[in-house]
Amino acid sequence: MITDLHIHSKNSDGKFSVEEIVQEAKTRNIGFLAITDHDSIVCQTHARETAKAAGIHYLCGVELNVTFSHPRYREGKPASLDFLGYQFDPENAALRSKLDLMAKYREERAAKILDNLNAEFAKEGIELLTTADLAEIEASVDGVLGRPHIADYLVKKKIVASRQEAFDKYLVKCDVAKYPLFLEDASKLVREAGGKLVLAHPNDPHGTSLNAFTKLLLEQTGIIQDSMFSFIDGVECWHSRNNPATTQHYTNFAKERGLLMTGGSDCHQKPILMGTVQIPDWVASQFR
Repeated sequence: MITDLHIHSKNSDGKFSVEEIVQEAKTRNIGFLAITDHDSIVCQTHARETAKAAGIHYLCGVELNVTFSHPRYREGKPASLDFLGYQFDPENAALRSKLDLMAKYREERAAKILDNLNAEFAKEGIELLTTADLAEIEASVDGVLGRPHIADYLVKKKIVASRQEAFDKYLVKCDVAKYPLFLEDASKLVREAGGKLVLAHPNDPHGTSLNAFTKLLLEQTGIIQDSMFSFIDGVECWHSRNNPATTQHYTNFAKERGLLMTGGSDCHQKPILMGTVQIPDWVASQFR
């Protein structure tokens, strides 16, 4: 059975709706699926019903952005890490309330980022963004608002040629701190909603990962062992940006420590990567 437990929909920064994801999964013979939108579970009940109607086993999912620091790395300065929540109750009041609060903060953060962008645009003689522009960005989002939506709007306005250029030229420089969700809080939220918490793409060289703390795999798992172990239930061992050494190291570590092992493409539908990561059939049995 083909498994993919890391997919993003239009409710965060993906391109496909829930229906389009399920249809694509059906076409690709994916039998076990999770949509893991960033800090959003608004589509989970609908996704579960849609997948069931298509004959696909579905696992409720979310990707939470966590502020994490370690005294031995980065001079103790925090960095972002992503954690995947699975198998929780999507109607859990505490989880929904916290994510609603984070969504509101994302809107406030977007307005501040636009202010920072305007400061840069003023230096370059570029027409400034207005409240109408912010409203148009917000209207383009089905779920939670994030920097990728602002990047896409800058492409639409022809200020940059691509999303990557938007980040490289403006959005890294003009960033505003994310909502400070800490690992202990994320773990409590997901576990008390009946779910499991999994460290996402731990060695991703192009994303939020332990790679920001150290590139050495043994040091990364050392961080997990001494600072995360009591708060997580598993590790994402298979990922579209893993190299073989990363997958082998993390599967060995998870087996030795009795952790759940998950995997997914991290597909945002640009390009469509769903179902392309080779994940063992037994991964699904961990959630039955």
